[in-house]
Amino acid sequence: MNLRDLQYVVAVADHGHFGRAAAACNVSQPTLSGQILKLEAELGVRIFEREGRMVAVAARAEPIVEHARRALAAVAEVAAAARGARDPLAGPLRIGVIPTVGPYLLPHALPALIRDLPQAPIAIVEDLTARLLSLVIERKIDAAVIATDPGDRKLEVMPLYEEPFLLVAAPDHPLAARAMIAPDDVDPEALLLLADGHCLRDQAIALCGRGAAGGRAAGSDISATSLETLFQLAAAGYGVTLAPQLAIESRGGGAIAGLVARPFVDRAMKRSVTLAFRRDSTRRAALARFAASVRVATPIFLREARPPAAPVKRKAKAARRKRRA
Repeated sequence: MNLRDLQYVVAVADHGHFGRAAAACNVSQPTLSGQILKLEAELGVRIFEREGRMVAVAARAEPIVEHARRALAAVAEVAAAARGARDPLAGPLRIGVIPTVGPYLLPHALPALIRDLPQAPIAIVEDLTARLLSLVIERKIDAAVIATDPGDRKLEVMPLYEEPFLLVAAPDHPLAARAMIAPDDVDPEALLLLADGHCLRDQAIALCGRGAAGGRAAGSDISATSLETLFQLAAAGYGVTLAPQLAIESRGGGAIAGLVARPFVDRAMKRSVTLAFRRDSTRRAALARFAASVRVATPIFLREARPPAAPVKRKAKAARRKRRA
């Protein structure tokens, strides 16, 4: 048994076809088929069931294929560790991003990342939090930009930024006339939500949908797969929704779709965006540079959400001058 045999096994399992697997491995089909037969004879187990030109993993051989994948992943980690020893900032970075962050953060952060990580091209995967964290644990991606606690001891996080939530509504909605919104002002039955699996859905229900029955807040029973859909529905008067500050600022503060965005009185109405990665990752130095680059890029678009500290200092200085006089 050798690593090339394991590569052949995984290729056949993935392609379900000896010819396509051979092409993917850059060998002839007879060579690949012969090695598979030798491995099956060595192990004393038939790994694949043949049905004409198509093949499938035998039920009893599924653990063999899984262990082959792990062995190849371990070898890839050895190669990655060697690259990291030579240059910790060199080599592609595979980054997952949740859908409520990706469209709004990446257009602003990618130029800085290209500048700060010239030898580490960024490959982006957009998906829901649970699936991205699974990919990180399986070492299929290096890290994931998420907005919840990963909840796994194998993972740790680097903070990226915090952003407040805003209430988004049509201009003629009663709440649009208010300068600030209290969470209790929001009718849970009018709250438009993303579909199950989106962390923003759970956060919206926790913050504004306390009266929602069964975790469903929108009276119209709408579950969208993107924030843009919720924005359009809110603009059409179907309800209100919760959106992170960066999503609003990136689309002109809501003016583009005929919306208004109002801040909440409670400063706890916010989320923390972090970079989650494996504790034993060999790309820690590159990920730290990634996080630092993102942190520099994002405050530009969240500046208005920060508390105005400077005027308070000026007032204090003026009071001291009066006391001295």
